[in-house]
Amino acid sequence: MTAYFIRRLLLVIPTFIGITLLVFAVTRVVPGGPIERLIQQNVMQAAGSSAAATRTGHTLSAEQLAQLEAYYGFDQPTLVAYGRWLWRVLQFDLGNSSRYQDPVWNLVRERFPISIFYGATTLVITYLVCIPLGIAKAVRHGSRLDHVSSALVFLGYAVPSYVVGIGLLTVFASWLDWAPLGGFISDDFEQLSTGGKIIDVIHHATLPLIAYLSGAFALTTLMMKNALMDNLSADYMRTAMAKGNSFRRAVLRHGFRNSLIPIATSFGNNISLVLGGSFLIEIIFNIDGIGLLGYESLLERDYPVVMGILVISSLLYLIGNILSDLCVALVDPRIRFGAS
Repeated sequence: MTAYFIRRLLLVIPTFIGITLLVFAVTRVVPGGPIERLIQQNVMQAAGSSAAATRTGHTLSAEQLAQLEAYYGFDQPTLVAYGRWLWRVLQFDLGNSSRYQDPVWNLVRERFPISIFYGATTLVITYLVCIPLGIAKAVRHGSRLDHVSSALVFLGYAVPSYVVGIGLLTVFASWLDWAPLGGFISDDFEQLSTGGKIIDVIHHATLPLIAYLSGAFALTTLMMKNALMDNLSADYMRTAMAKGNSFRRAVLRHGFRNSLIPIATSFGNNISLVLGGSFLIEIIFNIDGIGLLGYESLLERDYPVVMGILVISSLLYLIGNILSDLCVALVDPRIRFGAS
C-alpha cells in the first residue's frame, strides 16, 4: 500500500504540469490580456470614449509596448515563459497581480479565512446531518419520514444552489429584511463584543450556507441511503443477525461501515471545495472569498491571480484524490493496494 501511495504522489507532478501548462498556454492566446486592457484604459482616459484599442494603436509607442511585453513575459516563447513561471512557483512566488499590483499570495491569503469558513462549515454540516439522515431513510424506507425527506432532498438537488441563493436573498433579505443583503461581516464588526461578532457572522452566513448545502445534502444523503439499503439485503447482514446480533447492532457494526465506502470515495474531492467554494454564491451574496477573486480575475484578465488560484485548487484536487483512496482503504478492509 505504501508503494501505491508513493506512485500516486509521484503522478501528481506530471498531472500538475499538464494542467497548469494547458491553462498557461490558453492565457497567452486569449485576446484582451493585461496589455490590451492597459491600452484600452489609456485610450478611454485620453479620448473620453469607450472605444477599444489594439496593440497597433497610437496610445503607446513600439518601445513602450516592448517594455510591457517584457514585463508581463509575452516576449518569450510559451514554454520558456511557463518554465520561468513554474520555477517561481517552486520558490513559492506566485507573481504580482496585474490588476492590484500586489503579490498574488497576499491577495489569496486575505481571502483564505472566509473561503475556509464556508467550505469547512458546509463539509462538516453535510456529513453530520446527511449520514444519520441516510441511515434513517434506509432503515425506515417507505415511511412518512422517507417520503417527506425525499421530497425535500430531490427539491434541493433539482434546484441549482445559485437559484436557491437568489430566492433566499430575495425573500429573507429584500422582502422580509431578516438578513443582510450580502457580505461576510457588518461595517461595525470591530466595535462589537466577542459574542456580538459571533452573532454577526452567523447572521451574515446563514443564507449563504443554506445555498451551499442545498445541493450537497441531496447527493450525500442519497448515496448513504442507497448504499445502506444494498447492504441490508446482503447475506452477511442476515448472518450477523442469525448469530444473535440485534438489527440495530448489525446495522451499526457491519452495514454502516460498508455503506461509507461510496462516501469515502468522494471525501477527498470535497477538500477542494473547502477552499474554492462556489463563485456564483459568492457573487450573489458579495462574499469576498477565493471564488469571487477568481471570477473577477478572469473578467479582468488578471492572469497571475488566475494561475495562482489554479495552482492551489489543482494541488488540492490531486491530493484529494489520494485522500479518497486512503479513506476507502481505511473503511473497506478488503481493499489492499498492491504493487500491480
